[in-house]
Amino acid sequence: MARGKGRRKSHQKGGKQFNKPKPAAKKDRSTNGRDIKHKEQYKRRLADQPDERFAKRQKVEDVPAADAESEEEVDAYSQLLSTFSKKERKNNVAVDSDSEEDDEDDSDLDEEGEGDSDAEADRGQHNPSQTGLPDTDSLKDESDSDAGSELAEEEEGDDDDDDLQDAEDVVNTDDNEGESVTSDDAVDSDDVGEADEEEDDSEADDEHIEITPIDSQEDALVTEDDPFAAHICRDLSEEAAEFLGQTKPPTKVEEVQWKSLGRLVVTIPDIPSSPPNVNTDSKLTLEEPKVYAQPGKMPVRARHVDLNQLHVKVQLHDTIPKANADNITPGNESEILTPLQLELFSVMNNYQDLYYPERTLENGEEVRFAYCLHAANHIIKTRNTVLHHNARLNKKNPADIPDAFRDQGLVRPKVLIVVPFREQARRVVEMLIKLLVRNEGKGNEVMNRKRFEEEFTGGELALPKKNRRPEDYEALFSGNTDDTFRLGLTLTKKCVKLYADFYSADIIVSSPLGLRMIVGAEGEGERDYDFLASLEMVILDQSEVFFMQNWDHLLHVWDHFHLLPKESHGTDFSRVRPWAVNGWSKHYRQTILFSSVPLIEFSSLLNKRCSNYAGSVRVVNPKTTGTICHVVVQLPQVFQRLDAISVSQSLDVRFDFLTRKVLPDHTDPLMGQTMIYVPSYFDFVRIRNYLRRQDLSFVQICEYSKEGKIARARDMFYHGQVQFLLYSERFHFFRRPLIKGIRHIVFYQPPTMAHFYSEMCNQMQEANQNPYGGSENNMTVTVLYNKFDAPQLAGMVGSERASRMMSSDRNVHMFMSGE
Repeated sequence: MARGKGRRKSHQKGGKQFNKPKPAAKKDRSTNGRDIKHKEQYKRRLADQPDERFAKRQKVEDVPAADAESEEEVDAYSQLLSTFSKKERKNNVAVDSDSEEDDEDDSDLDEEGEGDSDAEADRGQHNPSQTGLPDTDSLKDESDSDAGSELAEEEEGDDDDDDLQDAEDVVNTDDNEGESVTSDDAVDSDDVGEADEEEDDSEADDEHIEITPIDSQEDALVTEDDPFAAHICRDLSEEAAEFLGQTKPPTKVEEVQWKSLGRLVVTIPDIPSSPPNVNTDSKLTLEEPKVYAQPGKMPVRARHVDLNQLHVKVQLHDTIPKANADNITPGNESEILTPLQLELFSVMNNYQDLYYPERTLENGEEVRFAYCLHAANHIIKTRNTVLHHNARLNKKNPADIPDAFRDQGLVRPKVLIVVPFREQARRVVEMLIKLLVRNEGKGNEVMNRKRFEEEFTGGELALPKKNRRPEDYEALFSGNTDDTFRLGLTLTKKCVKLYADFYSADIIVSSPLGLRMIVGAEGEGERDYDFLASLEMVILDQSEVFFMQNWDHLLHVWDHFHLLPKESHGTDFSRVRPWAVNGWSKHYRQTILFSSVPLIEFSSLLNKRCSNYAGSVRVVNPKTTGTICHVVVQLPQVFQRLDAISVSQSLDVRFDFLTRKVLPDHTDPLMGQTMIYVPSYFDFVRIRNYLRRQDLSFVQICEYSKEGKIARARDMFYHGQVQFLLYSERFHFFRRPLIKGIRHIVFYQPPTMAHFYSEMCNQMQEANQNPYGGSENNMTVTVLYNKFDAPQLAGMVGSERASRMMSSDRNVHMFMSGE
């Protein structure tokens, strides 16, 4: 068989193997005048090109070209002419028809072979017949002589061109998804001839890996300036990893002002810069220089929407306008993204941690679309990288796979999206489907769709129509409010699969409680957390709700990120990224946190449990006015500052001040009907036990109270039968009731959500008072705070005023609100 033929002896189509039909023979082509032509080409080749085999044997990089008039050249050329004439007369192969059939087969491979087994492709299990590489068994030389190799190369020049076109078609396995391979990745005909010559001299053909030439360590489908390639596809140096492993590594802090996001505080680890091209191993002199990951850079604000400039995959270009149509204001239909979405995506696409504490009812859907777009873009790039490497890599010895083709983690899940309720999860999944599925409704593009709609819809709360709840409450608790769920999504070429097993899923959407139940605790029999080992992106949406549910659930799950898996779970370790093997995955994880209020717990999570080597970006905008301006009742409001050195000390200082000063002053009969508002349940239990020991008259309402006891406590408090009402913030968050009869409020700590302060104060209106309870002039508000409550205090009174209160020499400040 002529050289260059038989590279794909069988093709995979429809899950079955079939032999490729032999091409029909073409008519004999004239060879008149070709001897002179090949002689001139052969002389030029010997004069211009170095002998690759000699260079390989001598282990040197450059060898001078052979002399054009040497005796070896004359002998080789004579043998070339004799062999060429014999083969030309003996066998002529129809190249054109074979090329057409190859193109057809390659098209079938593009349409069917690539997406039939995504799990197998992502684990790096490859079939030589599906790649665009020559099979070593089908490239046996017909002659061991050097001239025979040159002869086959000259004779089949046209055939090689056709076969190389086929190889390019197979390499471009993701053309249907909008990808293209650059001309540098195509195999040149001369390179094929040189590869064939090297095969003759190889002593262990079955123990090496054949790889199509690449120009850089990054995948050809991802450009070098793509932040995905710069962040994910490069390894940290040993010095950088050791630097990031410190308890508090030095950082650089810079600020920048953007139009929509406002003031950004960018914190970047001050990593000693590694040279962009460093090769520390002298044995790798024949390979390309090692390209290490560089320290993070300041995010760049995009001036206008250019999806190509934002490195958004082509597969998403058509779906973005339709999926984001509801967020575009009328009159701006030509815009693809809103200004807020553009700036959010610009930061997230830089693969830095993001803390955005200004999520509102108005921009909530804009924020959700922005992070869903970022997650979908990341998954498509990851999947295309794996598939592209599969097509270019013919695995022979897994131990010899270069780092450039190590493109996977210890397990498959890459993105974790945490939301509080099923309704929010449904909206996230629907948004991802709109982005990932082009023609939804024309086929089975979404698997298990019916089951998803049945389980994630319904179960709405019956909201009262007479005494309506606040707008934010109705928006949050609309839809299914179950907080125990977890869902895996797998992206394939033709569909999105819901309810996928975690170890074959690309994206996991879950609640903190849903993850906590499967992660379990130490000592439990059935627990699993291996699927959290290789997360590259964690998105927390509406984080303030997690704080109200149970913040410890999230922290417990967080402690199980990036642990060494107990089982292999079908992982092809020859394709695992070096930084994942080295245990540096936590330095590559991007954490994105959205909330409606700034809390010190959120800042602590990013400071102590996130170590992204690219740094972090925080949106820090001052509060011009606080919620105290929304208080309509005319009453004095006293803010008492408590000095404390640490958070643990502040707990005792606050409790001591309450028991020594506040409670004795409010036990007087004139100070009856006093509500003690407690944000933390642990403080709630501590105060309740103290009131019981002191035998004080009080009732309690918390999130664990039964309906009968709640009604009884509210009635007793309204009619003045008890002195105190101990009231938990979590109950107020989940129920938002109207408590009547309040004359005095003691905020044991500033409310977690600043608007709760004005809500509680406005419940003291005259219409809600017992006419026999006392005078409207005898009403007060007391707030206890310390320096660790600065974010909540700024939301209540404004940033500038809160700063003065924190630094003032006086510990007591009073405000008068109302008409």
